[in-house]
Amino acid sequence: MRIGLLTEGGYPYVSGEARLWCDRLVRGLEQHEFDIYALSRSQEQEDAGWLELPPQVNRVRTASVWSGGPGSEDGARGGTLGRRVRRRFASLYEELAAAVVRGPGGETGGANGSGGEADRFATALYGLAELAREAGNLGPSLRSEAAVRILERACRAPGAQRTARAARVPDLLAFAGHVERALRPLSLDWYQDASGGFGGDGLASVDLCHATSGGAAALPGLLAKRFFGVPLLVTEYGVQLRARYIAAGDAELSAPVRALLAAFHGLLAAEVYRQAAVITPGNAHARRWQERCGADRAKLRTVHPGMEASRFAEVGEREEPGEPDTLVWVGRIDPSKDLISLLHAFAEIRKEEPKARLRIVGAMPARHVAGGADRDHSSDHDAEVYLGHCKALAAQLFPDEAEGIHAVGENPVSFEELGAPEAPDLADVYGAGGVVVLSSVVEGFPISLVEAMFCGRATVSTDVGAVVEVIGGTGLVVPPRNPRALAEACVALLRDSGRRERLGAAARARALELFTVEQNIAAFHSIYLEIVSHCPVRRDALDDAGKPLPFAHPPEAHVPGRWTAAATGGIGGSWLAGRSTSTGAPSWASDIGAPGVGAAGIGVAGVGAAGDMGGAVGGVGGVGGGEREQLAGVTPGRGEGDA
Repeated sequence: MRIGLLTEGGYPYVSGEARLWCDRLVRGLEQHEFDIYALSRSQEQEDAGWLELPPQVNRVRTASVWSGGPGSEDGARGGTLGRRVRRRFASLYEELAAAVVRGPGGETGGANGSGGEADRFATALYGLAELAREAGNLGPSLRSEAAVRILERACRAPGAQRTARAARVPDLLAFAGHVERALRPLSLDWYQDASGGFGGDGLASVDLCHATSGGAAALPGLLAKRFFGVPLLVTEYGVQLRARYIAAGDAELSAPVRALLAAFHGLLAAEVYRQAAVITPGNAHARRWQERCGADRAKLRTVHPGMEASRFAEVGEREEPGEPDTLVWVGRIDPSKDLISLLHAFAEIRKEEPKARLRIVGAMPARHVAGGADRDHSSDHDAEVYLGHCKALAAQLFPDEAEGIHAVGENPVSFEELGAPEAPDLADVYGAGGVVVLSSVVEGFPISLVEAMFCGRATVSTDVGAVVEVIGGTGLVVPPRNPRALAEACVALLRDSGRRERLGAAARARALELFTVEQNIAAFHSIYLEIVSHCPVRRDALDDAGKPLPFAHPPEAHVPGRWTAAATGGIGGSWLAGRSTSTGAPSWASDIGAPGVGAAGIGVAGVGAAGDMGGAVGGVGGVGGGEREQLAGVTPGRGEGDA
């Protein structure tokens, strides 16, 4: 099949988000063809270039969401709006603005974006898309004085949110600029009609759109579904709406702008979730966010990120357990990692285990590695300041110690940089320690924990993000910002080598079962086949002369109704809630799968219904035998399986 892979700020660029798992996915599914539709986020990202693409990538089309305005070089369609088109634009923009200022929880809408305002937003959005398809680039109109006046009237109208009513002209100008950038994909030339043929250009020619995130990346998929009936798959390893909320707070925007942006992105996310055939969160933490933002639970399939396990195979298969008195922390130096609590916890550990050592291994700053050109340098500066503060605290808590009067004093806490001579390889860093520690207060999918599990190391982690789901009973989990509980858990493992080995072996088995590249590729391959089998794109076949080809489609493709009996769940029945109004199977198919005698007197038994093709991708059970430990303030990891 032909897949349209939709990205924003990532693949195929060498820098950005989701580039690694996208590259592994494309290379792993070599039996399919891929068209890449990428939105870039900065000039530096574009200058850094692309990854080397495999042969199954047919074409790459790019556009920017960072420049002053879309032009022909960015894939936007040119054109000047006439008077009639401007009136039509004003009418549609008024509907969009009215839905936004009332918010997802308006008079007839629910908190999750459902109801009248969500429908009003969707109608205006698709109307603007149709207008852009007919008239060309909408960028100047979305930034125009007329658009700002429409926003001002909407904010002053009855029913607007209280925060929106406080918006002033500078706030409206800022919000209009954000909306223009968010809706820039509407004006791209990615939606040419295939003229009824299979060889058309753009998204009309793909069998499935796979958006690697929500927001702007999923917007072309929405339009492909609207214009051509192409099904949409949305994958979010980090929920885009949550990231928007955090970014709005960090950008120091005014309260009215933050409220309007939250309403706009909330309505857009609700529409993406509503139109998607399947939504694949990367963990239960992201899944809960998606459900709160309006995603239908029946469409959600958890697909854990796939990580390369081979680089850790040697360490994981070693019989020696590493240095038994050494704790290892690996990650990005950042206040959210709460190294301050880790240092205070280590001070408590040293009281119980005087020979204990702590290795803090930080990732190399992004500006020093390939692909880090688009990183905000202010964040690197903040990381360096935070690292300096941590080193000062370590020097204060742990003065240099020496075993004898003739020995050189040494601090039990070492700060190392990954790739430096003291920590050249990530696998060796994990292998050198007896226990791996994670002390974060904010965490999405804990990559460092999975790497430690591949290496067969026992872990102590804080209960944040998807940590509990990843650990699944193979490590100790403590509350965040609790140095005493963290210290007690570490001391318990440092004193019991047999327990460390058992937990490490169980952790490695769990990681190899759930978090490998192979399971990720197999899961998406199954989901691709499932979606295309349930939602095929209907296209007219053409002959070499461009004329319709008679009898190109089998007659059963036109049989009305569903081919399976009504089901209570699973793939064959309600997995696409609301897609069909049929209440059951046609009469000629109702007896399939039941024992009986056919017209020729032949019993039919055990025949699977047609709708059951392409089985479900369910959660994989965790490894049994995980220890059930209980300490003061320490709880064992709890699995969070999917329903």
